[in-house]
Order: sequence, then structure tokens, then C-alpha cells
Amino acid sequence: MALNLSRLALQDSHKGIVKTLKVDSEVLDNIHGEFVKVAIARGIRIHSFQEGRGMSGVRGLHGKVVSDFSSKLDLPNIETIEGLDLDHRQMARCKDRSDENYRVIVRVLKQDLKRESSSTDLPIRSVQLTHQEQRPSASQETGTACATPPYYQLPPRNRRFIGRTEKLKELEEKLIISSDCQKLALVGLGGIGKSQVALELAYAVKERWPDRSILWVPAVSRETFEQAYKEIASHYSIVLDPKKEDTKESVRRHLNSKSAGKWLLVVDNADDEVVLFGKPNESKGMTEYLPKSESGLTLFTSRHRKIAVSLASKDVVEIQEMNDKEAETFLGESLDKKIMLQDRAVTAEILNELTRLPLAISQAAAYLNVTLRSLQEYLSLLKNTEQETISLLSHEFCDDTRYPNSEQSRNAVAATWLVSFDHLRQSEPDAADLLSFMSCIEHKAIPQPMLPKFELKERMVYALGMLRAYAFITQRGDDENYDMHRLVHLGTKVWLGKHSTTDDWNTKAAVHFAEIFPPDDYSNQATWRAYLPHAIEVLRNTKPLDIEARYDLCLYVGRCLRVDGRIEEAVGWLSQCFVWRCGRCPEDHPSRLASQHELAKAYLVNGRFKEAVELLEQVVAIRRETLAKDHPDRLASLNELAIAYRTNGQINEAIEILKYVVAIRKKVLAEDHPGRLASQHNLAVVYWDNGQDREAVELLEHVVAIRREVLREDHRDRVASQYQLAVTYASNGQMKKAIQLLEYVVAIDKKVLAENHPDRLASLHRLAVVYYDDGQIEKAVELLEHVVIMKRQVLAEDHPSRLLSERVLSKMYAKQRSKHTEE
Repeated sequence: MALNLSRLALQDSHKGIVKTLKVDSEVLDNIHGEFVKVAIARGIRIHSFQEGRGMSGVRGLHGKVVSDFSSKLDLPNIETIEGLDLDHRQMARCKDRSDENYRVIVRVLKQDLKRESSSTDLPIRSVQLTHQEQRPSASQETGTACATPPYYQLPPRNRRFIGRTEKLKELEEKLIISSDCQKLALVGLGGIGKSQVALELAYAVKERWPDRSILWVPAVSRETFEQAYKEIASHYSIVLDPKKEDTKESVRRHLNSKSAGKWLLVVDNADDEVVLFGKPNESKGMTEYLPKSESGLTLFTSRHRKIAVSLASKDVVEIQEMNDKEAETFLGESLDKKIMLQDRAVTAEILNELTRLPLAISQAAAYLNVTLRSLQEYLSLLKNTEQETISLLSHEFCDDTRYPNSEQSRNAVAATWLVSFDHLRQSEPDAADLLSFMSCIEHKAIPQPMLPKFELKERMVYALGMLRAYAFITQRGDDENYDMHRLVHLGTKVWLGKHSTTDDWNTKAAVHFAEIFPPDDYSNQATWRAYLPHAIEVLRNTKPLDIEARYDLCLYVGRCLRVDGRIEEAVGWLSQCFVWRCGRCPEDHPSRLASQHELAKAYLVNGRFKEAVELLEQVVAIRRETLAKDHPDRLASLNELAIAYRTNGQINEAIEILKYVVAIRKKVLAEDHPGRLASQHNLAVVYWDNGQDREAVELLEHVVAIRREVLREDHRDRVASQYQLAVTYASNGQMKKAIQLLEYVVAIDKKVLAENHPDRLASLHRLAVVYYDDGQIEKAVELLEHVVIMKRQVLAEDHPSRLLSERVLSKMYAKQRSKHTEE
């Protein structure tokens, strides 16, 4: 230090002074020892300001004039330390009252004076201006020395604690450094690591603020709470009031007194409202015995936001899952064989499946340590079936960081929330019903309008609020979509199974969806697309159940999937509906005929033309017998049969049927009615197939003109008629018109359809053919190659549409080679 000072002054150092100021100087040690005695005897409180920056030209000590060791007295009970963002020359020099460092120094002095203003014997204050490389604001709090030595009643530190650095900094800042609050609650899902974060914070406080007592009180039950208070009373040798022989009350009074000094009280697992708040007119809650003192801080951990808010008001901090790096490190620390983490991709996938939940990671590690399975094997089990996953997550394991013999602290992930579910059922039945319903659907992107309605809107708002308060669901920004924690989703299923209500809720879900699922109209597209994943999940869950609502839902889902281009899936659900109705309904039953009609439409798109024709001929024959000539259902089935005949090569039969349908609809429907326009469109298509291009163009131009007036640009009916008109233009030799219109259709399809949607691939195929016919060979080949690649990904080898594109591409290749040879 002296050498650095002398260099700064551009002088040679005096050897005698330097020797006296060296670290091992006997003189310096004697001075230090005498000062310590005086400071302790007189209750002197020391707040040391230290330099936060080094200086250029100073060797060693990171450019600092004074080392960290030399800049403090190391008196933990009476000394606090604070760094200033200044170098040695700037210490104790402030420009004016607005200078930030001036404010820091004044704040400390004011705090000390305020805390001592009530004392009759004000202690002497010592303020040091020294140096520190960093600025841990940990020591900002000051005050009198504790009347009694600090006491630490803590569980053993978790040596495997990983990460949470930012969260710990936030908690230190709120509770200790800024003193924003005296009570703070940590809230989060069971198994998320709240208690471990609180424990790590407690040990950090012990190390950095050793003059503050730390008291750990488990609120798992009245018994655990009372036992912790008895230990506190025993340590402090609290004499009980003879009139009130209540240990809890005596401890509360002691902690409220000045003689207790400063303390941090951690109330862990504050989850049971009866334990905490008691029963009206029956028993006191444990919160009656919580101390309130200017020198005391209280930290709660709770699974339930409602309880957390009741305990700490607005000062609630949410604990989330670990981040990727923390989760991977934690898994590595928990595994006996670290070599298992070599496959980073599998590790990341497992942690993603476990949603980086600390309890789930601990359980997975315990399972792997015992069974000696590989990570890949564990991942396969985890992703195999839902029942397999539930079984894996139901294994109890030894975990000494959790309370023994406690329902709230069960070690199995699937079991750890059961007590919360039971509590929810008893206290918030509406929220429990919503949770039960959500367990029957997908856990992601749950639209609120899709949920079962309550008589009053306020009940829905409150129930959703309760589920968010329990951290079971989260809201996506400001919209009406919610996500459910994946493991909570599985845990809820375990809970329903425990109470034998799984089938009841699956049935309720199927009935509800059958009632609210929207039609497959274009105007409802956004809604039914959002509902589809949830409806499909309901269908999977209800497969063993013989209920009509399930098969009604199969029909609705199948129709939407067909419109969305997911043809194989559509055929699967529509087939289930048709087979079920064939077994329970006579052949002329409207429901059976409807399902038969829809399955036939899906068969047509799937290339199963003969099967489609067979089904539709049966439908048409029955409806001819049972319905009037102009009945919409009879005309719809005739229209669909004509399309089937056309795809099956029966052009003349198709033309006759469609002429009939067009004539009937012309009489009974308005010019812009969708049904009338659809039959005219279909007749034009068959005319084109039959070489009647003039009739086809005339009819299609009429349909396109009307649909342009009444439909949106991307409406599938409008796009379909424009596509067919372009095709007809091309076959009629009007290539410029055809290319212009097809490029427009392709651009619209690209905006609204998936890359492998049949309609989008069809328009690309047709544009490639028109390019080819127009002599644009390179363009045509490039486009059709993309189409073939996509069709090979989604269609069977013998699918007619795939075979057609492959044949045309081969033809184009031959033409391309020939052209290159000629050139």
C-alpha cells in the first residue's frame, strides 16, 4: 500500500514507514488489536467505504492503491462494507449534493443516526474510506450490535444447489440491500425448488450479514411449526409467562423485542390455509405467532399465490423452472456416472421432457443411478406412452432435501401435487373442475372460449385466476390462450385415476366438444384450427368409451382435417364414425348417411375413387327414396357423386347429374348462393374434362366474377374457381391469361396453406405444366421437382396424384435433354 502511495506522489518511499505499514508489522497488529477492544467495549459501529476502481500506473492489486485485505478490519459483527465506484483519488470527494456517491454516504450516516437516536448512550461512529474491487451492496444495512449473539437454526445446506443466481440477487436486493419490504413470499409449482432457493438465500445471508440471526420454521403442519418454535425458545432460554404458557407466543414476543437483534425468519411450505390462518371460531392459525419487528425480515415459500399474497401482499416473487444450462449442470451433479451426459442431444431432450423441473430431474437421476439404464433408454420410456411416463414419474426416491413423512413433500413428481389438487377440490371446486377438464385436452394453447362455461362470467375469471395462482396454468401474453404445465397435466390424470373419475371427465369433455365444435366453413377456420388439437386429444382419450358424442366429434374433426389437407387423418376419424354408426343405425338414418357422405368425400381426395363411388351411389339411392327433389342433402350427395364419377373417368354420367343439379339449384337458390355456384363450378370442370372448353370458360368466368364480389381473396372456393378457369384458359390456348391467373393462385396458396397441402401442390403442378406448354422448360422442371419431393413425403408410392407428377416430370426431363442436345 505504502509503495503504491509513494509512487503516486512521485517520491521514493521511506523504508521505516513502509516497514511499519506492512501486513506482518507487529506495530500495526498491536494498533489493530487495541482498536478492536475499544470498538467492542463501546459498541462502536463501523461502515467502511471502499474504492471500486483501480488506477493506471499502479502495479499489482489490479491497479488499486489499497488491497482488499488492507481496506477492512474484518470485524463481522460490528463492521459493514460498501464499495463506491471511485478510484483512490476520488474518495471522499463529491461534486455537489446531486453526486451519487454523496447520496450513498449521507444515506448511511442518516440510517445510523436514526437507529441510534433512541439510545441514551450514543456509540462512537467510525467511517472508513478504503478500497474494494467490486461493489457487493450486501452491507448497506447498519445498526446497533445485537444484544444477543446471532443464532442460526437452519437445515443442512444443499451442496448440489445449482444456479438461480439472478433470482438470489433479486431476493437479496429486495429483502436486505434496498430494504424494499420486510415480508417476501416465494411462490411456484411443487417441486420447482422454492425451499432450496430460500435455503441458499439463508446461507448467503449468514455469510454476508453474519450479525443477523436466521430461523427456519417448516409450516408443513402445526406440529412442525411448534417444534421449530420450541427449539428457538430453548436456544434463547425464553422464560414463559406463567399466565400464558404458550411457547409460540413467548417466541413471538422475544423476536419483537430489541434484545433479539436482527433476524431473518424463513417460513417454509406455507401451503395449508388451516395451519396458517386457523378455522373461524375454532383455532388460531400459526400466522398469529409470526413476529413483526423493525429489525426482522420474514421470507415465506408457498405453492399457492393466493396464500402468498395473503402473507406478503404485493411482495411475491415467482420461481420458475431452471434454464437449460442450470438443468444440465444439476442433472450432471445428481448422476453417479457423469459420462452419461456425453450425448448432449439426448440430455437436452430429456430435460425438455421433464420441463427442467428440479424435482423431476432429481427423480430421473435417482432412477438412472439405481437401474443403471442409459439416458437413451430412459428417454424411450419417457416418450413411449402416457401411462409409461406416469409410471416413471410415480417412483418415490430418497431425497434428504425434503421433509420426511410429509404429504406436501412427497418425492415422486406425479404425487407431489396430489395434496394441492385435493386442496383445490375442497376450497375451489370451479377451478378443480376446469383443471379436470384441461387434463382431457392438449396442455398447450388452450383457448378460453373453448372451455366449459359457468353461469356467471365472474366464476370463470375467478377459477382461471385460481389455477394461475397455483401455477398450474400460465396465460399467453394478453390473449385468451393458456398453457398447462406438462407434468401437472400428467399429475392431474393420476389424481383423476386415484378418485376413479377419469372416464367421467373424458365423457364430459367429449359431450362438450360435440356441442361446441364449429362447422368446417371457411369463416370458422381460425376457430376450428385452434380447437382441433384438443378435440383430437379428447378422441384419443375416449377411444375405449362407447358414447355417441365421441363419434359425432369424429365426424366434425374429420371434416375439418379434410379441408385442412390432412387427408389420412381425416379418413381415419371419418371411418371410425361411419363404422360405429353402421353398427347402431339403420342404413337410411340421416346420421349414418351423413357420415357415409363425408367419408366418401375424403376418399375422393385420398385417391380411393372406386370406394368413394360405391359409398355415394348408396347414399344417393337412399336419399332419392326418402327426400324431395330439391332437398339440400339430396342435391349435395348428387353433386358429390358427379365429382366421384368424373375422377373415376365416368364423364358422361357426371355431366348428366350436374346438369340436373344446376337446373334445380337455379330454381331454388339465389345467384350468389354457395351451393348454386359450387354445382356450376363442378359442371364447368366436367365440361373441360370432356373437351367442351367454350362452355367451361363461359360458366367459370361467371362463377369467378360472382365469387370475386362476395368472397375474400383467399377463400378456398374463390381460389378453386380461379384455378380451374386458368386451367381452362391453358387448354384453350390462352397461355398468357392462364399463367397470370395461376401465378396469382400460387401466391395466395403460399400465404394460407401448408407447403404439403394438396391444393397448393395441385396449383404448383398445373403452373409447371403450363410453363412447359409455353416453352419455359427450366422453370417448369424446377417447379415440378419441388412438387414431386413434397408428394413423396406425404403420399403413398401408388397414389395417383404422386404417380401423375412423377410421369410428367420424366416427360419434362426428356424434353430438357433433347433441348440441350439440339443446342
